[in-house]
Amino acid sequence: MELQKYNLELFSTVPKFIIEDINRYGKIVRYYKNMPAMSSDDTMKYFYFIIEGRIKVYQFNFETSKEQTLRILSQGDMFDVIVVLDHQPHEILTHTYEDTQALQVPIDRVEEWIDTNQDFRKLFFRYVAGEMRGLEELATDLSLLDTSTRFIKLLLKHFDPNETKLRLIHDLPHEEIASLIGTVRHVVNRHIQELKKDGSVEVERRKIKLNDIKKLIDRLQLK
Repeated sequence: MELQKYNLELFSTVPKFIIEDINRYGKIVRYYKNMPAMSSDDTMKYFYFIIEGRIKVYQFNFETSKEQTLRILSQGDMFDVIVVLDHQPHEILTHTYEDTQALQVPIDRVEEWIDTNQDFRKLFFRYVAGEMRGLEELATDLSLLDTSTRFIKLLLKHFDPNETKLRLIHDLPHEEIASLIGTVRHVVNRHIQELKKDGSVEVERRKIKLNDIKKLIDRLQLK
């Protein structure tokens, strides 16, 4: 494959030999909308860099039918860093929100890059640190904050001030948003109606639009 044509900023600072490895050993894999993506078995053999699209990574309790989204992967994200670090199966589930492409590289090549190249090692562990902080924040929010606060934090986290719109979650069904904050759809619906009443948000064609960021921030500060 030719990595250059995908124009991934992630690889802009890595040395030439890594690009050559990717062109030699890498493969573009495609996943269709609303289908599972990479499995736990896949991640024991391969490491993935998301090129385009969005993939939900989540846990599901088949006894209670409860679901918790751990994160949404998008362009530039890596998966699965845990397996690279401990070489143990990671029992998680994946689901695509849209047609998605990922760069698949044999996991032993990625381990070699970490061992032999300082630039990639820094990039990799900086990403791991971000993952750890994200999971810590999720655990803290689920334990300590009410659903209204978690919902407002989610909206503000994904707000893109440059484009004045939401990133990653802008078109998700309410049940998917509920899974991100550890609740159910009707609770998210109630919070949306509350925010619509004070003019903080509106919903157009099932997409949430933020109208007044200051009001959302003020709501958080009052809690």
